[in-house]
Amino acid sequence: MILNAVVQLGLFCLLVTLISVPLGRYMARVFSNQRTFLDPVMLPIERLIYRLCRVNPGTEMTWVEYAVAMIVFSGAGMILLYAIQRLQGMLPLNPQGMPAVAPALAFNTAASFTTNTNWQAYSGEQTMSYLTQMLGLTVQNFKSAAVGIAIAIAVIRGLTRRSAKTLGSFWVDLTRAVLWILLPISLVFALVLVWQGVPDNLHPYAQVTTVEGAKQTIAEGPVASQESIKELGTNGGGFFNANSAHPYENPTPLTNLLEMISIFAIGAGLTHTLGEMAGDRRQGWALFGAMAFLFLVGAVTSISSEQHGNPMLTAAGANQRASMMQSGGNMEGKEVRFGIIDSALWETVTTDTSCGAVNSMHDSYTPLGGMVALVNMELGEVIFGGVGSGLFGIVVMAVLSVFIAGLMVGRTPEYLGKKIEAREMKLAMLYVLIFPTLILLPSAAAILLPAGLSSISNPGPHGLSQVLYAYSEAAANNGSAFGGLNANTLFYNLTLALVMLFGRYMMAIPVLGLAGSLAAKKATPVSAGTFPTDGGAFAGLLVGVIVIVGALTFFCALALGPVVEELLMLAGKVF
Repeated sequence: MILNAVVQLGLFCLLVTLISVPLGRYMARVFSNQRTFLDPVMLPIERLIYRLCRVNPGTEMTWVEYAVAMIVFSGAGMILLYAIQRLQGMLPLNPQGMPAVAPALAFNTAASFTTNTNWQAYSGEQTMSYLTQMLGLTVQNFKSAAVGIAIAIAVIRGLTRRSAKTLGSFWVDLTRAVLWILLPISLVFALVLVWQGVPDNLHPYAQVTTVEGAKQTIAEGPVASQESIKELGTNGGGFFNANSAHPYENPTPLTNLLEMISIFAIGAGLTHTLGEMAGDRRQGWALFGAMAFLFLVGAVTSISSEQHGNPMLTAAGANQRASMMQSGGNMEGKEVRFGIIDSALWETVTTDTSCGAVNSMHDSYTPLGGMVALVNMELGEVIFGGVGSGLFGIVVMAVLSVFIAGLMVGRTPEYLGKKIEAREMKLAMLYVLIFPTLILLPSAAAILLPAGLSSISNPGPHGLSQVLYAYSEAAANNGSAFGGLNANTLFYNLTLALVMLFGRYMMAIPVLGLAGSLAAKKATPVSAGTFPTDGGAFAGLLVGVIVIVGALTFFCALALGPVVEELLMLAGKVF
């Protein structure tokens, strides 16, 4: 089993690396307006979009204008998605006759998909019509992912431009992210999924008779088209309630591997986009290396914990050893066709990013395995992260790292030739402080108020983990869940929606402010006292800063939840 895990993990890492390099360099060409092979097809469409929307592609924006455009665009999309859900019963493409979505749930879902979180407090096949799935949710999958990419590109320009007042045009970056990157890759990937057995149709749900003579309804619909952008855009919202554990969303080991790779592809690729646009590819590799190290630590920990299983079951006489007849370990909540390795690997991948798609139930993981998912999100999802958000998140951590390094050598810190001064540090610290505030304060309220406590299915430390997980994924715009928490209540629909919105936009604004401040600075020549940010020493320092910031912030909460639960399990005690 150890060899099997090493081979699968090694193959996955190799494929992600091989794909991320050309993809990252391609994205650098797209956003630098250099020629690409898709230009003959996409340029006429791009010009038509600008003409219809009355956008002048040559007009660039300051960071304030960029932020306002981003918020207005996202707000308009959220209002439209809310309206589609509320009017669903009167709209076409609703062969199952789905009624209107309840107001609180519609608000939560609109906030969720607009912010690239895709948290779902509902069962998709029982709640959303085909029109809502396509025009509402799938469209938002493209738009929210494109917004994240646009912000990341603006941050890269802030680091690489010299004495500039602008960061580019939000409308141009948004359009190019959809036309040149998300749409063509999603189209090809959707066809691959259809080939592997994922349905994509507008048929009514099939009514069949089982071998025993019982009647059964089999849900289907436009699945493949939503599934492809769901993974590529690190959205995560499933067409079905079982998400990527459902055989219509993830039918084979090949689709399982391809979907995991697509979750990482753009986030990993953007590190190389930064290196390419900065004119120093080693800068991108340093960020990639730090992310990859943190990913491997989480993946190995999760796989190992799940393979060891629950010692309390062993003491009770259950055989958890791997053999020709059984996989061994903790198989609760996991698909037999994927097993422990592919399930734990997926759990690590989806919580390293802002994806939230699941092929197993995280609530059933061992305490240590579940803590890996929590820690991945609470580190700020900078381990490749969401499309765009992972890149600008780790840039903030890089700014903190060079500041610490500057203090060590007694000179003003620099990153990519830009001096990091008081204004930049204030914006970086604002970004860092907003995140835990959005997690810890609502979690505390939820375990104190009856409205929050009533939804917890497990008492004791695991119940705390359920609540902590819910607000962690909301603030990190992840969308996965410890499924034991009943979140379809007025309290959780409203509080989680607000955390998702603040987690997306309150954190994007200081990042854009940081980019605007850096763009206005002149480049500082490299000297003997400059701390190099393109090698292993910087990558190691960056990892240390990420871990220390996360540990200092969340250790107490984790100690009361998964850590206590793990110790109780090892001691053979049930809370």
